[in-house]
Amino acid sequence: MKSKAMGILAMLCSMMGCNAQKDEFKSLSVEEYAKAIEDTMVVRLDVRTAEEFSAGHISKAINIDVQQGDFAEKATKCLPKDKTIAVNCRSGKRSKKAASILARHGFKVIELDAGINDWVNAGMPVSK
Repeated sequence: MKSKAMGILAMLCSMMGCNAQKDEFKSLSVEEYAKAIEDTMVVRLDVRTAEEFSAGHISKAINIDVQQGDFAEKATKCLPKDKTIAVNCRSGKRSKKAASILARHGFKVIELDAGINDWVNAGMPVSK
């Protein structure tokens, strides 16, 4: 009976452990994102290709392409874990992927829900 109880306990602990490591991040609207990145302690990260980035990006953003195989390695080497990382891409799909990866690596992450497309459509500024 003891071994059955221990087995159930081990199963419950492993299930709880899985839930504790959820890829948690917050998706923000353009207005919420703009307000969040006003904080100079927030690191702005654009995860589009270098070509997309050079065509126009949010001011002071750094560029690490999430589609490159070494994204997680580059990001964990150069991004500070003690600051919030604000992620954006073109439409929101890649930023959610990047945000999930970063969250799994222990970063506090927010992301621009509908991407820089929504940012531009809302009349927000971009840098080249």
